[in-house]
Amino acid sequence: MFPDETPEFQRVALDALRQPLESGRIEVHRAGFTASYPARFQLVLAMNPCPCGNYGVRGAECTCPPMAIRRYAGRLSGPLRDRIDIDLQVARVAASRATSGEASELTSALARARVVTARAAAAERLRGTPWRVNGEVPGERLRVGALRLSAKVRAPLDRALERGTVTLRAYDRVLRVAWTIADLAGATTPGIDELGRALFLKKGLLA
Repeated sequence: MFPDETPEFQRVALDALRQPLESGRIEVHRAGFTASYPARFQLVLAMNPCPCGNYGVRGAECTCPPMAIRRYAGRLSGPLRDRIDIDLQVARVAASRATSGEASELTSALARARVVTARAAAAERLRGTPWRVNGEVPGERLRVGALRLSAKVRAPLDRALERGTVTLRAYDRVLRVAWTIADLAGATTPGIDELGRALFLKKGLLA
């Protein structure tokens, strides 16, 4: 699911995505009955930095008043952002790169092979459980038991939680991303580098 220009959607419609993102199901309540449907999906959101699209862009002039910028960004509620695993700001593609014709070293075939290998590693690690991929593992299982990372590895994430920079929900999502980064790298468990990268991808935070 890819709602481009996300802030142009009504906030109530965006917040309706919170339940299925959390539980993988959507429930419809009506007088006398409740229906539940499977609703697992991958959500990709895209938005400009402001209504005119030039706020913070080098060499461009933003014509939006400060209130308009805050209102625009505020259409994505905190609880919805909290359920997003990766939150990245990307720069505009320079004309020189757009016309250079340089091919990426990572082709679709190579990317697919890495993903297949990573999913197989996760499935092997989770054998004997109801889960097959990292995104399905409950946060509690990542914080205690066999999947718990060492205190040294968790330290940056623990500090972020103590400072209130991340919520417990975001904490769990960072752990899932860290495990995925480790699987893609062929590592048996996330280390400080994988945890740090996952934390940066979530909040732009460094240790």
